[in-house]
Amino acid sequence: MSDVLDSLVGGFWLNLQIFVMTLLMALPLGLVITFGSMTKFRPLRYLTRVFVWIIRGTPLMLQLFVVMYMPGLVFGIPMKSRMTAVLIAFVINYAAYFSEIYRGGIESIPKGQYEAGQVLGMTRSQVFFRVVLLQVVKRITPPMSNEVITLVKDTALARVVSVAEIIMCAERYTKQGLIWPLFSTGLFFLLFNGVLTLLFDYFEKKMDYFKG
Repeated sequence: MSDVLDSLVGGFWLNLQIFVMTLLMALPLGLVITFGSMTKFRPLRYLTRVFVWIIRGTPLMLQLFVVMYMPGLVFGIPMKSRMTAVLIAFVINYAAYFSEIYRGGIESIPKGQYEAGQVLGMTRSQVFFRVVLLQVVKRITPPMSNEVITLVKDTALARVVSVAEIIMCAERYTKQGLIWPLFSTGLFFLLFNGVLTLLFDYFEKKMDYFKG
């Protein structure tokens, strides 16, 4: 039994790595994509929005296969690390989703706030960082929390390119006649998402002083 638990914990450690690394890279990349999709330079804006449309319109599983196998099949340079392929696919996918959440939050702020700040002598960037940003953070927290919780569950897709995350580890023992490891994976995810839910609830309450 201890061997099974060790295997499950090792698998969950991979899920956790995918989760943390994806967030660390996708959150700032999503903001860059947002600025690209909102720029006044039309070619860049159209290119960015087409990119986001493609990423959001295709399954993450397909994107994992493309990142894993396309370099080898098309360019003759096989992907050496399956974990690297997983992280690339996850970061691109979630950066695209995050960018739309950012864009929705920024565009929800009345233009009058920018104009009022400029009347007071503030530059547009000063208005954004000193006046608008915290309001945007409050407005995007609920959809961002949903995406982050979805990311926790999506880490299980790493198994499609043979990264031994927790469900793949549990499945090996299920084939040997043990059913409890499979149910244990559900407990891992429930506890993880439960902690995240509590953290996001706490954060939303901290942001309650923005009533707008």
